Amino acid sequence: MHPALSVIFFTTASGAGYGLLAWLGILNAGGLLPDHGGSVLVALSVALGLVTAGLLSSTFHLGHPERAWRALTQWRSSWLSREGVMALLTYLPALLFAWGSLRGLSGTPRYVGTGLLLAGCALVTVFTTAMIYASLRSIEAWQMPHVAPLYLLLALASGLVVYNAIAVSFGASVRVTALLAALLLAAAGLLKWSYWRQIDTAPARSSPESATGLGRLGTVSVLQQPHGRENYVMREMGYVIARKHAARLRRISGLLLFALPLLASLIAASGLRWIASLAAGFALLALIPGVLVERWLFFAEARHPAMHFYRKS
Repeated sequence: MHPALSVIFFTTASGAGYGLLAWLGILNAGGLLPDHGGSVLVALSVALGLVTAGLLSSTFHLGHPERAWRALTQWRSSWLSREGVMALLTYLPALLFAWGSLRGLSGTPRYVGTGLLLAGCALVTVFTTAMIYASLRSIEAWQMPHVAPLYLLLALASGLVVYNAIAVSFGASVRVTALLAALLLAAAGLLKWSYWRQIDTAPARSSPESATGLGRLGTVSVLQQPHGRENYVMREMGYVIARKHAARLRRISGLLLFALPLLASLIAASGLRWIASLAAGFALLALIPGVLVERWLFFAEARHPAMHFYRKS
């Protein structure tokens, strides 16, 4: 599939933003947020900024962005519509949580409940985003049990890495949250490795024979393409990345997204304050390009069976 930059930015930015919102609610309920209210407000601002920027960028992939609101009307049957509804609903507890932080309500039952509601809405929104792709039966690389857990793990991991970088800049301790980030990155890395192994080894469910319905007659080959020039289907669904390039990008993603942020998070969890500050910042700087490469590969490595009509295979 064609890896559209707007969708890549949307899934990475909003994923980190929703992950950060979820952690603010969870950490508040556990009494782990720093007493310095400024760090919480900064984290909330960053999270909402990432979410809003991601949602706006997603409309650029539409032919008519001004009609994006119509997607909200199909929530009974469309995961895309459910994602839009949940994305808007999440703003309500997020703004209430910010208001409570401004009023110094930290620790009150109502504030804790609002934070947990915020965490739940954020995670459900990420899940609906994942299901947009996992529900597509035609894309074998997406309709896999790995996809939704990976989206959730990467959102939580990236959100926590962002939180650590913010919290440590205000002098807060990140021993617990940095260790949690390392554990999440390790789990996400293992699941991503399993996902890559699965898409490399799983037998294809579609073929030129099944795509054309002519398998009963024997082997099907394309003698002449149906179009003399490239069309929309070929541009959007016919993107191909060479195996050697994909392998190289997987290594880059594994290093930048998983290995280096994991190591830096462990250092942040065990080091002195100035060491933790450097390590948390380095983890964030490594993670940003790493998650962009990972998400680019998620789209570029997907294959649509429609391309059996356009290629010799």
